[in-house]
Amino acid sequence: MRKPRDYDAELKALDDKTRQLKQRKVQQLGELVMATGADALSVEELAGALLGVAAQRDTATRAAWRSAGDAFFRGNTKTAAHGNPRDGKGVAPGGGAAQSTDANAGAS
Repeated sequence: MRKPRDYDAELKALDDKTRQLKQRKVQQLGELVMATGADALSVEELAGALLGVAAQRDTATRAAWRSAGDAFFRGNTKTAAHGNPRDGKGVAPGGGAAQSTDANAGAS
């Protein structure tokens, strides 16, 4: 005879995993803000800039931002538009780069 599944325990484990992933995402976003030097902006300035970025629909502009972001994460301060003046590499100490959604998708 098969052992019955404990659905409550499985749901709790999934809930805990979801909470951990959300917490990690928030932490990584904070590290990204600090690594880019955007922590020097006021909360209102940062929110306004992010709202402007989210509303941007021009694919050429977004491609240029993606290229600058790629250079930032590779540590190429000559190509990146705004590197971190604190560490000169453009990456937060301790690997504060945000994980791709592909890495999070495998954790399901």
